[in-house]
Amino acid sequence: MPRSTPSRNGPGNPGPNTPVYVISVAAELTGLHPQTLRQYDRVGLVSPGRTGGGGRRYSLNDIELLRVVAELTAAGIGLEGVRRILALENQVAALRSRNAELQAQLRELRGALDAAVSALAERRPNLPVLRPRGTTQPFGHPFG
Repeated sequence: MPRSTPSRNGPGNPGPNTPVYVISVAAELTGLHPQTLRQYDRVGLVSPGRTGGGGRRYSLNDIELLRVVAELTAAGIGLEGVRRILALENQVAALRSRNAELQAQLRELRGALDAAVSALAERRPNLPVLRPRGTTQPFGHPFG
């Protein structure tokens, strides 16, 4: 009988958004001081999860975000600049996702249009073609 492979996000493996790391571990993983992590939380650069007692818990995505913030601040960018860069990166990601959705929808609609045109041509083969697909002028070139 084949062995089942454990799930990446099972009980022993939290998902990338699961807040599990206490502030001291997050600080060690990012190379930042715990007070710096608290400051980034206060100014809204990262929003860690909270325990019932109010303690911060960081996810893997939070850790990665903190590493990006550390890189940007080490390059001399201020916290407000970092906030703007992160917001723009999120906006670009959202726009790329929406663009992919629209491209898929366009492919679907083109396929439906092609199917409808083919079905119509089969039912009425004697209809003239007024404008070939992909052209803007009826019957080819004007005055040609």
